Amino acid sequence: MKLGSRCLALAVPLLVAAGSAAAHTGHATVGGFGAGFVHPLSGADHVVAMLAVGLWAAQLGGRALWLLPASFLVLMLVGGGLGVAGVALPAVELGIVGSLILLGVIIALNAQIDVPFGMMIVGLMALFHGFAHAAGIPDGAGLMLYGFGFALATAGLHAVGVGLGLMLQSRLAEAALRAAGGLVAAFGIAMFAVA
Repeated sequence: MKLGSRCLALAVPLLVAAGSAAAHTGHATVGGFGAGFVHPLSGADHVVAMLAVGLWAAQLGGRALWLLPASFLVLMLVGGGLGVAGVALPAVELGIVGSLILLGVIIALNAQIDVPFGMMIVGLMALFHGFAHAAGIPDGAGLMLYGFGFALATAGLHAVGVGLGLMLQSRLAEAALRAAGGLVAAFGIAMFAVA
């Protein structure tokens, strides 16, 4: 089984499990792990951005396959921590929309950016995403469990993006991958227009 297929085979069950995690209301996990796991899947902006991080990582290949998603995850949790601590982060929504546009353009242009610089780009984006989603933490939720659920669902979305990107490695499919980047950018522009 190729790496792209393995990423999808591992990620899809995680994401499908989100429905069952949310279905059991009234249990202690809903305010912690379950709520954290479901939350990133409830916003199109986050889903599209996470898939795009995975697509870009696959497009760059090599170390980027794990370094870009890992950078995003770590700094997303830092951004969430800043939000929980009440630290001000200006233009959060603009940062999120900007991340969609920038990721889409990078993928569409097949920009060959050095991995360390790519890590900085996705890390900056992650601060905004994590900060914004800290506002979605339910009152009384266990922060550690919520953060773990949130990070796991985000990693699953990254894995789906990587898997799809790796499956689109032929020349014909590369055009489809670049077109997907254009769609991500268009989605970000549409979000900016309605904001």
